[in-house]
Amino acid sequence: MEQQNWSQAVTHLRQAIQLAPECAEYVVQWAKVLSLTNTCGEALRMANRAASLTLSDPLLLDTLGVIYTRCHAHERAALAFREAALRAPLNASFRFNYANALMYAGDNDAAAGELETVIALNPGHGLAHFMLSRLHRQTTMVNHLTRLQTLANQTPRGTSAHVYAHMALGKEYEDIGEYAHAWEHYRQGKASVPPLHVNSQQHDDALFDALHVAFDAPHSEMDGCRTDEAIFVVGMPRTGTTLVERILSNHPYVYGAGELPNFGLAVKQLSSTQTPHLLDGETITQAAFLRRLELGERYLSSTRPQTDGKPRFVDKLPHNFLYIGFIAQALPRAKIICLRRHPLDTCLSNFRELFVQGSPFHDYSLDLMKTGHYYVRFHRLMAYWKRLFPDRILELNYEDLVTEQEFTTRNLLAYCDLPWRDSCLHHHENSAPVTTASSVQVREPLHRGSMGRWKNYSPYLEELCALLHDAGVVWND
Repeated sequence: MEQQNWSQAVTHLRQAIQLAPECAEYVVQWAKVLSLTNTCGEALRMANRAASLTLSDPLLLDTLGVIYTRCHAHERAALAFREAALRAPLNASFRFNYANALMYAGDNDAAAGELETVIALNPGHGLAHFMLSRLHRQTTMVNHLTRLQTLANQTPRGTSAHVYAHMALGKEYEDIGEYAHAWEHYRQGKASVPPLHVNSQQHDDALFDALHVAFDAPHSEMDGCRTDEAIFVVGMPRTGTTLVERILSNHPYVYGAGELPNFGLAVKQLSSTQTPHLLDGETITQAAFLRRLELGERYLSSTRPQTDGKPRFVDKLPHNFLYIGFIAQALPRAKIICLRRHPLDTCLSNFRELFVQGSPFHDYSLDLMKTGHYYVRFHRLMAYWKRLFPDRILELNYEDLVTEQEFTTRNLLAYCDLPWRDSCLHHHENSAPVTTASSVQVREPLHRGSMGRWKNYSPYLEELCALLHDAGVVWND
């Protein structure tokens, strides 16, 4: 396992379990390997087997919680994390994982209490400070600005704690309306994050170019998997994809599966490329010749058993917009919904957000102008997909959802061939866990608070406006 030689690890773990079938540690480690190799269906079954055994070691309980989280079984994850924290109350890592689980479940007050405990145990735990700043809207009287500034001053530039401190300061200064201070901390925080690629813009351009080349080339007609189970919700991050998933999953026929990497993994596995990146030019070129039926079936089987309890499921990984060509062919009856939001709000929200470090898709967000350039490429790619696959993609404006909720929701359900349910107007009452950056916002009724946020930062967006305007991107103020 340490060498990431997964096949050999599974071989020896299987033998260990045959020799000692009641040893929970071996079962947990097997489930861990399965989850790390994205075999989530099997991992979930093994995790449930482990949970049925006697588990007293807090490290094993915490590991089990991580496995459940990777498998999107968040209620079970919370139970494992809670037990680990109870058995090792002075372990900051266990307490942090439990706090995260509470936040996913929407219990923000309890999560805040756990995070304060984490910070008391480990004052330099930058991620705990960052998450705490996001749980509630801060005020001039109640905030963490002094503590966060101390953390920023005491941590070296480039360390995760330094990054988290500045991003948290940006959020808290924004909450109290001090936008100049907020902007400076966002800028410092993003400037301290090391990019995954040396030249991220060149890497992203190569990706978009390869998609155009692959789908411009003629291909023989290949039948895909005819199921209508999957509903893909895509778009630039921070444009309302989580909101749409919550609306749809409040329908009794729909399961919200969250942000699944499964389709991209299926493309990578079937293309048989050995390149280090999940998606690159070589993978796109090879994937253009895949049997569409096999790709569709591989994707669907990888979502089991979580997604087969209801007739439909939502896969809301935003960057699946890169795979729309493959999705449209491999799953010809799947619904594809692309969220659109005001271009300046979209770019600003991506720059304000601290995505998972090391993510293969978010390097652009470290720089505002690169974010703008990426938005232009996204905008053009969506126009290209719509020309290639007319009537397959519903473009949905976030602003329309907010200002004309019922009308827009009715159109959304009609596109998905779902009968009307009033429950879809009450997404904020959806009790399912939320693991994205929108976990706090989507538990609130729809409001206009996030519309036009860019106007607060207009002095810093002039160059971005010019870039978008020159690329032909238009908007209404």
